[in-house]
Amino acid sequence: MHTRSFQFAHASIAFLAFIPIGMVASLSMGEEVKQIDPNQKIHLIWPGLAPSESVTATGSPLPPRAADVPVITRVEKIRTPTLELFLPANPNGSAVVILPGGGFKYVVPDLEGSEAAVFLNRLGITVFVLNYRTNEVKPDSEPNFLRPLQDSQRAVRWVCANADRWKLNADRIGVLGFSAGGQVASILHTSSDKAAYESIDQVDTSSFRPDFTLLIYPWNVLVPGTDRLMPELQFTKELPPAFIVHTSDDNSSAVGAAMIYAGLKQQGVPAELHIYENGGHGYGVRSKPKSNIGTWTDRATDWLVQRGIGTPSH
Repeated sequence: MHTRSFQFAHASIAFLAFIPIGMVASLSMGEEVKQIDPNQKIHLIWPGLAPSESVTATGSPLPPRAADVPVITRVEKIRTPTLELFLPANPNGSAVVILPGGGFKYVVPDLEGSEAAVFLNRLGITVFVLNYRTNEVKPDSEPNFLRPLQDSQRAVRWVCANADRWKLNADRIGVLGFSAGGQVASILHTSSDKAAYESIDQVDTSSFRPDFTLLIYPWNVLVPGTDRLMPELQFTKELPPAFIVHTSDDNSSAVGAAMIYAGLKQQGVPAELHIYENGGHGYGVRSKPKSNIGTWTDRATDWLVQRGIGTPSH
């Protein structure tokens, strides 16, 4: 694994969506890491405005859909990304930054965030759920993934830079990406050491490359209309290990997930791929009727424990 610099419970969705931005800003700023409260639930990752932004807004939840049982939260109009902390009862020094899905139009912080934190916390893993920026204001020429990628790189760096606040091992900080978050996590996993934004403070001296990655139904990782992976995905022998899950009946598609696995395999990078026959898309950690897709967390648990990232629960 690469070397990092080592410098330095669930909040409600309503709190996350409606907390005044001035209050959030007082919680945690990038250049003030010494003031971070390890029990604080919501954290900013950028000191001031995020790159290319002119306003601050932590987002607004869309009206719930009657078909969603249990309820699924969708947060739009995020201009100020935040991290929500989930502490395990018995932390083991590992951490995961979760990147929820939402097609870049919104972020789903419960189905593809806090609910996944539960099984990771049981393994002793500290979890940070990232509400990255949505795409309402981006120009047409800007890739959908760019601002979420910037936020994800900054989030991994921020967690690493503040690792001592939660007694984290700075070489066991990984990323879990669902759907559109899985696309971002795929790019983050395979990208070079050049960040997608200019360094702004001491936090950016830390590496943004995760030490391990879980890609759960990564969305639209193929170039549209082709069988080629996005050019942003570049495979080298130095990449960290990966765990990949998809379903055969997911149109987003399972072929892309299989090609990511193949790219890692060709470079000798440790990887594990599970493609279930059915289950569709957007299941998070929930079960689906007539599918065993709900067991993917058991496979992920085995993988995390085997790699020394998770601690077996008793």
